[in-house]
Amino acid sequence: MTIATIDPTTGEMVREFAAHTPAQVEEILAKADAANALMAKTTFVQRAEWMRRAADLLDADLEHAATLAVLEMGKTIGTAKYEVTKSANGMRWYAEHAEGYLAPEEPVPAASVGASAASVVFQPLGTVLAVMPWNYPFWQVIRFAAPALMAGNTGLLKHASSVPQTALYLGELFQRAGFPEGAFQTLLIEGAAASALIDDRRIRAVTLTGSVGAGAAVAAAAGRNIKKSVLELGGTDAFVVMPSANVARSAQFAAASRTQNSGQSCICAKRFFVHADVYDEWLEAFVAHMAATTYGDPLAEGTGFGPMATAQVRADAHELVADAVAKGVTVRVGGELPDGPGWFYPATVLTEVTPEMRIFREECFGPVACVYKVTSIDEAIAAANDSDFGLAAGVWSADPDEIARLQAELEFGSVFANGNSASFFGLPFGGVKDSGYGRELGSFGIREFVNAKTVWTA
Repeated sequence: MTIATIDPTTGEMVREFAAHTPAQVEEILAKADAANALMAKTTFVQRAEWMRRAADLLDADLEHAATLAVLEMGKTIGTAKYEVTKSANGMRWYAEHAEGYLAPEEPVPAASVGASAASVVFQPLGTVLAVMPWNYPFWQVIRFAAPALMAGNTGLLKHASSVPQTALYLGELFQRAGFPEGAFQTLLIEGAAASALIDDRRIRAVTLTGSVGAGAAVAAAAGRNIKKSVLELGGTDAFVVMPSANVARSAQFAAASRTQNSGQSCICAKRFFVHADVYDEWLEAFVAHMAATTYGDPLAEGTGFGPMATAQVRADAHELVADAVAKGVTVRVGGELPDGPGWFYPATVLTEVTPEMRIFREECFGPVACVYKVTSIDEAIAAANDSDFGLAAGVWSADPDEIARLQAELEFGSVFANGNSASFFGLPFGGVKDSGYGRELGSFGIREFVNAKTVWTA
């Protein structure tokens, strides 16, 4: 794949980049390896100072950084600024909480294990390779980089080939803030080269957010080399509406979830299971909200959502819609490929979706919603769980017992009640089944890439 900035709003090439040569990759690896020794000598206080400085730099660069996100993947300027600000605040969160998350623990009385002293300490692994996607080009990286660096690791970023300028900016940010040279660097390489890089003994672990295919390749390489890996591989996220739910509010939130980031969000709802008692009312409101949320210039105020990130992503989404149309789906709104420049796609609602349609099981990464009628909570749970994925789900109900049952029985990494799925600094984020394994964020995220070392004294 070409490493280039191509403006999704126009489809025009902005700037192309040469991939790093083997010699350049070797130089980057050597710098990361050397930086491990330097990072091992630093304290949480020192790393926190650098991390806060990096957050301040990112805040100062808000306009430039947000414009990069608009230019390279098409998100609206408002959502781009929100993402950059959230990233800076996430860095501050780990600067504040990392030491507490990794404080030594005494899980049992020393005498119970025949010792005068027994504890667990958490130490960095070394260089962690991060293979990151384009849809949240800042936040996806920072939610790995902030905890990894605060734990004392070094990081190598292999970003998506369509966001090279963002990748290069992030590759310089932490050194600008004072981290040792080589502590965090960007690699401009192809995906296959990233999998091959895992064979290098200097890479101690790997994390990936992306497709199931990419995750399988990275997991295979990590497993072959006996290295830790964390995977987040998307989802066909469920949204359940029960009769007691606030119909108007849930329909409004549903449309916001499905069109957020032009529908290119792993964690946002894609399959909507609505109880028959409120189905007609809810569907009418939902379709109206989706129809009113229109695409346009991502730099213009009031634009509902921008273009899709790449021509291929749009083609993949439309292919799923076209397949469903050919097999008898009902299109309530949208569903047609627009004419003109750019990779725009309308907010689309499909009903009467059946199992022979590809979209019934495959993740559609675009502003396309599939709505299903269910007649009971049992049917809703079974239908929502009938997926190869399990990242996030949302449930809407005013009945505490219903909420408790849904949250207990839905097979997802997170289940949100009466609000849209989101990622928070202090809560773990990740999935089950084909959505991957391991966790990011919170104490769970920072502990993924450390050695939990038992220290025992007779």
